[in-house]
Parts: sequence; structure tokens; C-alpha cells
Amino acid sequence: YVWGDARQIFSQYTPDARIVNLETAVTANPQADPDKQIHYRMHPANVPCLAAARIDCCVLANNHVLDWGRRGLSDTLHALHTAGIRTAGAGLDAADAAAAAVIPIPSGRLLVYGWALWSSGTPGSWRARRNAPGVNWLAEPSRRCVERIRRRIELDRRPTDLVIVSLHWGGNWGYEVSSCERQFARDLIDRADVHLVHGHSSHHPRAIEIHHRRAILYGCGDLLNDYEGIRGYESFRPELGLMYFPRLDARSGELVTLTLVPVRTRRFRLQRASVQEAAWMTAVMDRECRRSGTCAVELRADALVVEEQSQC
Repeated sequence: YVWGDARQIFSQYTPDARIVNLETAVTANPQADPDKQIHYRMHPANVPCLAAARIDCCVLANNHVLDWGRRGLSDTLHALHTAGIRTAGAGLDAADAAAAAVIPIPSGRLLVYGWALWSSGTPGSWRARRNAPGVNWLAEPSRRCVERIRRRIELDRRPTDLVIVSLHWGGNWGYEVSSCERQFARDLIDRADVHLVHGHSSHHPRAIEIHHRRAILYGCGDLLNDYEGIRGYESFRPELGLMYFPRLDARSGELVTLTLVPVRTRRFRLQRASVQEAAWMTAVMDRECRRSGTCAVELRADALVVEEQSQC
């Protein structure tokens, strides 16, 4: 039910890997984190809702996966792995949290790494320890942290691997991308040889940048949530979202095409966006993407197409 039209969209675009940021605990643990004001969880019996969309990897490096404590995280990992869903960005200890989710694809392997940054509201106390569950955590988007990420990737990487770094960073609302975030994302490409940067935390889509023919998704927004009826942020149209379909060159990792399919949530179910909603989303994404000077967005049929600008 919840996926609605998204299942047909998946069938239309046939992605080799389906990756989401799962911003909730999957647990029946009754003990919530006393230091958090908002606590998210889904019951483990509802994991088939994720399996129904054939999700390959859930990134768990975010500021809600430990809302129900370390036991809640352990339950989350168990529930997802039992369902055959890979995870990245959180684990039963520091090594597990830092490990890549390895997804077989036709050209070889796709490695997905997840990190949560302090700027997203993920507390440092949630960091995975040597003998304790937690998230893969970074204090700041710095060049020192890029070097740490580069070393982590080099431990696993094979010559034909494609690499995605998934980052939970920044606030929930607003389109501004800070200069340090831009530099950090570009350094991941230039210094750590990352093929795609997958950013999230914002409740609405943010800018995209194409840097040296590789994509930076600064904030993918929410695809599906239960915020319907909550007031105060109507100008961001939080009921609208995007499904992202980047196609990468298997040999170079460069971006070949990037298609965004606009959807909307109604009664906790995804539907294709209307013509008017798709046009609104196109205008917003084109405005934000042009600020980087690297790409523009055009609406073609029922999808947004991101085009690299010629000067780049």
C-alpha cells in the first residue's frame, strides 16, 4: 500500500540498486532515549513493507535510528538483515558501522558507506564504539574527515567497484548549502574517488551539483513520511518528493544521466505528482541547481532531467 505508484516507477527505470535512508528504528523496545524529544519507530512485523519494494540497502547513519536506544538499533539490524536487506552507517560495533554495504551489480560491486554528521542533530554519544552499537559518526565536514573516509574506502575497494558515500547532514528545512559542505562533497570526489555523494536530512529536496562529471545530491528530501497535516512549512511543499535514478558509467563512475521522478504522499501512500506539482518541483530544483553553475533541470514528460551545463 505505502509504495503505491513507486513500484511501477521502479519497474519503469529498473535500477540495479535500490538505496534508501531509513530514518527510524525497527524495534518493539519500550525504552525510548530520554534525551530525545521526538522518537520514531516501526514494528519489526512491518519490515515486509520495505521488502515489498525490493530495497537493497538501508542507510542507518541518521539522528533517529537510536531513538529507542542501542537495543533498538540492535533490533533494527536484526530485523533488516533477517529480511535480506543490507545496511550501512550503523552497526553492532565501530567496525560494523564503518563497513560498506556491498551490492552486486552487473558491472561488479557497488559499495555504500554511511556517515551521520553532528549538523544533522545526531549526537556524538551515538557513535559506535569498539564494543557497543552505534552510528558511523563525523563531527564536521572537514578535509581531515575526508582523509579518514578515503582510508576506509581503500581497505575495501577493488578496481571495478563503484562507490557511494551517503551523508546525513544539515538541518531539516532550507535550501542553503554551506561552503564547507560543498568543499567536503567535492573533496570526497577529488580525494577519495567517490562516484556519487548521497545527502539527506532535509525534509525537501535540495540542490544537485555535478563535479568532475560526478553527482552530488546535497539533500534528497523525504520520499515517504507520516507528516501529512502538520503545518508551518507549506512553502517547501513537503508532501512532494523525488525518486532519484542516476546512471553511472561502469568503468569511470562518471554520471551518464540523472532522472528525477516527482511523487507526492497522500494518505501515507506514494502517487505520481500532478502536472502542476511536477512543474513546481522543476522550477525549484532548476533554481537551486543553477546556483552551483554546474547543472540545470528540465521537465520532460513526467520526469525531471538534470543536464550538465556546458561550461563545466
